[in-house]
Amino acid sequence: MSYKAKFKVWRGEGGEGRLEDFTVEVNEGEVVLDIIHRLQATQAPDLAVRWNCKAGKCGSCSMEINGKPRLGCMTRMSTFAEDETITVTPMRTFPVIKDLVTDVSFNYQKAREIPSFTPPDGVRPGEYRMQQVDVERSQEFRKCIECFMCNNVCHVIRDHEENKPAFAGPRFLMRIAELDMHPYDVADRQDSAQQEHGLGYCNITKCCTEVCPEHIKITDNALIPMKERVVDRKYDPLVWLGDKIFRRSKS
Repeated sequence: MSYKAKFKVWRGEGGEGRLEDFTVEVNEGEVVLDIIHRLQATQAPDLAVRWNCKAGKCGSCSMEINGKPRLGCMTRMSTFAEDETITVTPMRTFPVIKDLVTDVSFNYQKAREIPSFTPPDGVRPGEYRMQQVDVERSQEFRKCIECFMCNNVCHVIRDHEENKPAFAGPRFLMRIAELDMHPYDVADRQDSAQQEHGLGYCNITKCCTEVCPEHIKITDNALIPMKERVVDRKYDPLVWLGDKIFRRSKS
């Protein structure tokens, strides 16, 4: 069974562009990425789109479909009415290179700014011993496929370009929270999250969680617990007193 669908696809580069109208064939079982490929093959051979696995595991084909960040390869055409016009645009938070391809280097820069896992001195690889509960706490976060849709939808940088230098975004604040939960990581993740990576900018609207294709509970399981630990350190009187005594004993 096939039908003709109406698409509006963003075309342009260098900060300028427009939506172009297409009418294209849709077959049963297809996803939006299939239709983009058909447009490339039949009507717009120079249409640029980034993709790789077509299995929802590489995160390459992130785009905005009818205004919502989605993976093109996981968005089935059967979820739309046959007479519905489908609008496909690039991720809005990142600069457009061409058509549906955006420059996501912001995310790689933020990843480089986070110090890697820092074990204590004297503990060699193979000597780490963890409780299963500690393994399970952060296991969820390792499902991330780095589609960067959480960073794309976060209004802190989506609507405020000026916040990008100071804000790592949900994806990398989640990474910091994961490291902070690790019983063998000795780096001060709480202070760096607040002072260097902009944890305080997050106001827990949960938009990042809503668009995550891996259904990671970014806000509830990473960002909110991280905020709680930061607040405990700064405002809990017992923690404050302990820090004072510890610093005094070292001096």
